[in-house]
Amino acid sequence: MSLQKRVFDVSMAILLLVIMGVPMIMIALLVKLTSTGPLLYWSDRVGRNNSIFRMPKYRTMKIDTPEVATHLLGNPEHYLTPIGGFLRKSSLDELPQLISVLKGDMSFVGPRPALFNQDDLIELRTAKSIHVLTPGLTGWAQINGRDELPIPVKVEYDEYYLKRRSFLFDLQILFMTILKVMLSEGVKH
Repeated sequence: MSLQKRVFDVSMAILLLVIMGVPMIMIALLVKLTSTGPLLYWSDRVGRNNSIFRMPKYRTMKIDTPEVATHLLGNPEHYLTPIGGFLRKSSLDELPQLISVLKGDMSFVGPRPALFNQDDLIELRTAKSIHVLTPGLTGWAQINGRDELPIPVKVEYDEYYLKRRSFLFDLQILFMTILKVMLSEGVKH
């Protein structure tokens, strides 16, 4: 990761944590008041060079939910907490990942980190050298389909990002992400 990208990541993460501090506390209270279990869900994810790190999210699913990608659940709505659907649709469940950005486990832009058990995605990314990138809060695949993309197509978008990455491209992806989140495009529960 370039120094410019790391400085941007740390500066923006600190700024957003300050700006979003009160809303994050309010979301935390709502999570605790509307369901039993921990406030945060810590997910084992695949980071740079296929190392495993723990990624936090506000918990949006009941505590007995199987640890698989949401699209593999037979009836994902059954597992959502009372405010889980809203948090996912608005992407507010992702705010604790700013901690991962500060730690250097994630960047603002890069391929979304795979679950530790998504062997097909990990294998395809490794074959195309995408695994050398720091995973991101958002990425080229995220703004081009997000949850709706089949894994081979997602990897094609990740490879496109790998070959064309630059600070200006990252800024374009961030801007497009804000638009997609505001429109709730490409989000499945």
